[in-house]
Amino acid sequence: MNLLAQLIRGKDCEKALAELEFSKRRVATDVRKLLESAIANAENNHQLDVDRLYVKEATVGKSIVMKRWRPRARGRVGPIRKFFSNMRVVVCERKETA
Repeated sequence: MNLLAQLIRGKDCEKALAELEFSKRRVATDVRKLLESAIANAENNHQLDVDRLYVKEATVGKSIVMKRWRPRARGRVGPIRKFFSNMRVVVCERKETA
């Protein structure tokens, strides 16, 4: 997820959505949904202009780790760790240049 956060950070929202649309990474669909939700919130809750929005911040943080066990040879076990993460996207409106 951190690679996708670096990919969209600082770009216009339209370009960031296009980058995520054609990304080959599996998690890109979830990141795209998150960005679309942030754009919709900016439009409805804060009355910002959608055409001038850009991704100001995109950060990924650690969350829980699920610990599971897999049986191995000779009665032993092997640990499996399933990592989860939180992503935060902040969109802002660009200032008008005169």
